Amino acid sequence: MTLDAERDAVVAHAPELAGLTPGRTGNLSIRRGDRFAVTPTGVAYDAFDAEDVPVVDLDGERVAGRMKPSSEVPMHRHIYRGHADDPGAIVHTHSQWSTTMAVLHEPLPPIHYMIVAVGKRVPVAEYAPYGTEELAANVVAAMEAADATACFIENHGLVVVADDIETAVEHTEHVESLAQLYLQSKAAGGDPVELPDEELETAIEQFEGYGQ
Repeated sequence: MTLDAERDAVVAHAPELAGLTPGRTGNLSIRRGDRFAVTPTGVAYDAFDAEDVPVVDLDGERVAGRMKPSSEVPMHRHIYRGHADDPGAIVHTHSQWSTTMAVLHEPLPPIHYMIVAVGKRVPVAEYAPYGTEELAANVVAAMEAADATACFIENHGLVVVADDIETAVEHTEHVESLAQLYLQSKAAGGDPVELPDEELETAIEQFEGYGQ
């Protein structure tokens, strides 16, 4: 199982990271079964093709692809193995506003109804060196404790999981936008007002019937 469609999708969506994270600091993956296709490490987002895209199993072994996988493979595989919602895609960025929240060690509260795309708040996972099993475990624990599909990582960045890569990228953009709104509100001298839980529940119900 070489995940040809998923590798094509990695190539198609990797360039979207360029607008969300500086340099080559982000990564994304797409899962099928017990394997996932992931961006290669240290390569510009538009500088590889499908044959280059690494395929990794849930034990962390590369089983296909000409290039080495992202250094954050441990985080991706732990999320796939340990996250309750069994997501089909993961996006990880060092996007400016979300990483500011991560540096502050500050969770994102429900200041806008769009937060329910990823939960009722975005928690903060404890810091550990990048690419380590410890960091992976911290990310999974933070999301599970908050019943969220996104989290900040202390002094590091943002992780978002979703059923598919299109949704994962979209939700990454939502979180980044809300982090910006939250920080700008505080910088303007205000105290951002949180939506009550009943309003969040209403938004969740409305989103179930949203779209075509």
